[in-house]
Amino acid sequence: MLRCPALFVGASASHQGKTTVTAAIARHHARLGRRVRVFKTGPDFLDPMILERACGSPVYSLHLSMVGLDACRALLAQAAREADLILIEGVMGLFDGTPSSADLAAAFNVPVLAVIGAHGMAQTFGAVAFGLARYRPDVPFYGVLANRVASARHAQMLSEAIPEGLRYCGHVSNTDNIALSERHLGLTQAQEIASLDARLDRAADAIAATALAELPPHVDFEDAMPEAPPRLLAGLRIAIARDAAFSFIYPANIDLLKAMGATIAPFSPLADEPVPADADALYLPGGYPELHAATLASNARTRASIREHVARDRAVLAECGGMLYLLDTLTDLEGTRHAMLGVLPGNAFMQRRLARLAMQRIDTAHGALTGHTFHYSTLDTPMQPHLNATHATTGAAGEALYRHGRVTATYMHAYWPSNPAAAAALFRGTTL
Repeated sequence: MLRCPALFVGASASHQGKTTVTAAIARHHARLGRRVRVFKTGPDFLDPMILERACGSPVYSLHLSMVGLDACRALLAQAAREADLILIEGVMGLFDGTPSSADLAAAFNVPVLAVIGAHGMAQTFGAVAFGLARYRPDVPFYGVLANRVASARHAQMLSEAIPEGLRYCGHVSNTDNIALSERHLGLTQAQEIASLDARLDRAADAIAATALAELPPHVDFEDAMPEAPPRLLAGLRIAIARDAAFSFIYPANIDLLKAMGATIAPFSPLADEPVPADADALYLPGGYPELHAATLASNARTRASIREHVARDRAVLAECGGMLYLLDTLTDLEGTRHAMLGVLPGNAFMQRRLARLAMQRIDTAHGALTGHTFHYSTLDTPMQPHLNATHATTGAAGEALYRHGRVTATYMHAYWPSNPAAAAALFRGTTL
């Protein structure tokens, strides 16, 4: 067994401040010289950017379905071998989803800190805390933190409302100027927040005044090692678009490509950088092309290099925002239509309401490939699906996966370690 202090940061619902609190705890202990490893429950690209800045290390996803129990165990074991503290941020409310944050905490016996946004409540705070702590006896419970507290008197009322036997870990004020800004897909990207480090330091200062200033209990983690993937991409050079427009990338996906023998060549479409001429394959990840559509439309070097890559019959994988970039046009929220690359036939339209959010899986010739979808755009295309994903738990129809020559495109964000052989097929442009 491997022993390491660990804490699971859950909440009563979304928008309670889980990411801010998790980042604050991470930054506080990192400032004390401790090695902190942070994980995010479920599919997320934006929260991990903030958490990575707070702790100084890449943030990996844990999810009993998408990542898998054994892979989660191996990731936690690796962290326990290296770290002085492990933090896991939950998703949505503690018991929401199948599997839920509570299921993950129970699976690895990691004690839960419940963050409750206390604005607009007083004694009811105690009832919510009691319910979270007692709803499932198999979920280890550490304590509760009040967030967005209005005043010292408000904090006193909240602490007095906690039933006997529950740990009150303190509060964070709504006047501390630490809240993180959001946009339509979630938090603003870390690289776009000029004052992020100052904000994280203020958050750490606030946590230093709570019981969370001390290390949480030690947790026993099974000493597990990940299975080495086959070197199915040996000798392959993969160009990856990476900038503010294309940034939705799981660190575990990049690790897998390297472990399978690929060489990675990053480039920036926003900086009008070309796809490296010697790239065998191209990956266009999701992100925010709609926020940079005018720039992408005018960056001629990148456009020409991608078209040349496709003309040479080299493999392309485009996910969500990357797929929108390959279409004929993208219409933004203001109704402005921007010319995209014209590699794929079709037009995308941004909208203010969510188009789809779900865990997904796609059954390939190599077995199931897991992932998720989350987008605010719709697609009008004559292309017919090569494969169709399904909802991970209900089996309902999910996203289409298109094959156009050696271009593979889909709204689904795949978690490649769930099926290395399928991932290799995506980059080799072979049977999927």
